Amino acid sequence: MAGQRVEVDGGIMEGGGQILRVSTALSCLLGLPLRVQKIRAGRSTPGLRPQHLSGLEMIRDLCDGQLEGAEIGSTEIMFTPEKIKGGVHTADTKTAGSVCLLMQVSMPCVLFAASPSELRLKGGTNAEMAPQIDYTAMVFKPIVEKFGFQFNCDIKMRGYYPKGGGEVIVRMSPVKQLNPINLMDRGSVTKIYGRAFVAGVLPFKVAKDMAAAAVRCIRKEIRDLYVNIQPVQEPKDQAFGNGNGIIIIAETSTGCLFAGSSLGKRGVNADKVGIEAAEMLLANLRHGGAVDEYLQDQLIIFMALACGVSRIKTGPVTLHTQTAIHFAEQLAKAKFSVKKSEDEDDASKDTYIIECQGIGMTNPYL
Repeated sequence: MAGQRVEVDGGIMEGGGQILRVSTALSCLLGLPLRVQKIRAGRSTPGLRPQHLSGLEMIRDLCDGQLEGAEIGSTEIMFTPEKIKGGVHTADTKTAGSVCLLMQVSMPCVLFAASPSELRLKGGTNAEMAPQIDYTAMVFKPIVEKFGFQFNCDIKMRGYYPKGGGEVIVRMSPVKQLNPINLMDRGSVTKIYGRAFVAGVLPFKVAKDMAAAAVRCIRKEIRDLYVNIQPVQEPKDQAFGNGNGIIIIAETSTGCLFAGSSLGKRGVNADKVGIEAAEMLLANLRHGGAVDEYLQDQLIIFMALACGVSRIKTGPVTLHTQTAIHFAEQLAKAKFSVKKSEDEDDASKDTYIIECQGIGMTNPYL
């Protein structure tokens, strides 16, 4: 017998797709029937967009659940989860909707499936308002694997705004439970590297200009490190449509990873795209935290599920992170605390420690 439906207000805090992702993933994992109301209530186009719909349908299919109210523009859904199963699952946003966000919603669920999973995710790989697939592969993956699992991320085709058309295949095996993480010691920056890409009709010079501008910008602040940003022309058979962008990663002596990235838009010159990514990276290195602002919120659900106490040191806590914590506490009953860092090295900086007593979720099928 399904228990009482959990009520989620989709209009509070971040008030967008993220509330849907966190609440449906936790609903699926914990077997909690869910109603989400006021979905994206404050957005210019309220209600479900195609990418949110494909994420919801994927979660429904992962666990043979029931989903009501799931159509474009809908501001209320009801979801009744069943058992999480492995196997092959496909989600297609049919737009430039982000495959990385599809991965965010599905990954915690398939960790607790009965058998290994293959997620075939279609849409935008390097899209606005979402992590780029390079960020997912180069920053998110090595850090999230510290929770004690591995996944394989195979980029079959890159897709850009507005057409999408990208495809990524994620393969992973289930785990018995997740280990807590401790990301408190930032260490010193030892390496800075990245890739500046063009795809489709854009000239290779654009990639070289983005890379050169980014290197110049970083050099002003960090003089003693070699900055290796490769300009890349995406092969025709591995990229759908036209796009350009850049991601730059800083690696530290303790294995922390930070990134800055930017995507080209019509009429924005290449230098500006490179500089924007460089400035984002430098800002992420100033605050003294051990994770960058985009990793913060993506780690919350895993911290909530882990067995034991996790701690991460961060810069200013983002609205996305506050939102993820709120719903992890409401739905999973995990306990979080967010405190300003007392460390004397952090005194002059805006540094916080997010601590979580995880619920110690165990996989019922293993």
